Amino acid sequence: MKEDFKKYEEKAEKLKALSHPHRLCIVRGLIDNSCNVTKIQECLNLPQSTISQHLAKLKSAGIIEGQRNGLEICYSVVDEEITEMIKQLFKE
Repeated sequence: MKEDFKKYEEKAEKLKALSHPHRLCIVRGLIDNSCNVTKIQECLNLPQSTISQHLAKLKSAGIIEGQRNGLEICYSVVDEEITEMIKQLFKE
């Protein structure tokens, strides 16, 4: 029973990470287009430090990953369950 509950805890952590409107917007945008902090910042019109904090939360939850390309890091969604959930949520 304890092992089964761990699955619920893991899912709850991912949902918590998505529960902020900016993070939800970031994930939705990254599903189709991987991009760097600057592009996300321009899209959301938020400070770079705020975007970085949101990305850290999503990365910590295992929803996104960053791929270094020279000086920039390109982020993309790596959790297929989250991708499907977002598509369903927005009926895409």
